[in-house]
Amino acid sequence: MSLVPRDSSKCFSELPDCLLETIFSYLGLCEIANCARVCKNWNRYLTDENNDIWRLQCLRKLSEKALKSDLLLSVPTYKAKLRAFYHAWNPLDSSRHIYIKPNAFTLHRNPVAQSTDGARAKIGFESGRHVWEIMWEGPLGTVAIVGISTKDAILQCHGYAPLLGWDDQSWGWNLVDNYLLHNGDAGNFPLLTNAPKYQVGEKIKVILDCETHCLAFEKNNEFLGVAFHNLPSKKLYPTITAVYGNTEVSIVYCGYPFDG
Repeated sequence: MSLVPRDSSKCFSELPDCLLETIFSYLGLCEIANCARVCKNWNRYLTDENNDIWRLQCLRKLSEKALKSDLLLSVPTYKAKLRAFYHAWNPLDSSRHIYIKPNAFTLHRNPVAQSTDGARAKIGFESGRHVWEIMWEGPLGTVAIVGISTKDAILQCHGYAPLLGWDDQSWGWNLVDNYLLHNGDAGNFPLLTNAPKYQVGEKIKVILDCETHCLAFEKNNEFLGVAFHNLPSKKLYPTITAVYGNTEVSIVYCGYPFDG
């Protein structure tokens, strides 16, 4: 005779939240993702992006200081903060003159003369619509470019150059002079008369639409327009290049645009 009740699956699907919390606390992200597909009750519990399971997962990856910082205000739930962590700067895909700070979201460019240095995020996309928030937290120098690139775009060169947008594998907006750059060509952006220059600390949103193959920018919640059309059907990564020593740049993945 079987010792497992015939309706055991029903028993598991009706476990109270306090027991689900205890069980899920021992699991990793892959296992939690699988558990969300088991039944409606488990899915309901894990859909709450601010419950203690997602808080625990955050604490395993992010410091308490990072979780409470203003940097992550645009991603209010624990699950969103964890998602942002996995989409932050890639320490293995950046110039040797750049290091990623312990909070995982902020890069620091070392004071190296006659060098232009860049960094890419960990995850790129070739489908869907995605938004990243980028904030320059130090002097701009003569080159401070935000945009996107493929894995084939170089991230370091000798001298001070508009590296992001230098070739056909990258698209950038130089915040210093309000120029768009791609494949060596330049154009004004935004298309406004006497458009104000970027001020250190302002938040830039990089908006990638892989469905319409467009890249747009937003500054301090003001939509500036589409900057680039006809992007290739390749995996594209948010990218920056900088030249000023000790400057710092933070990135936060926000997910889909608020308009859907």
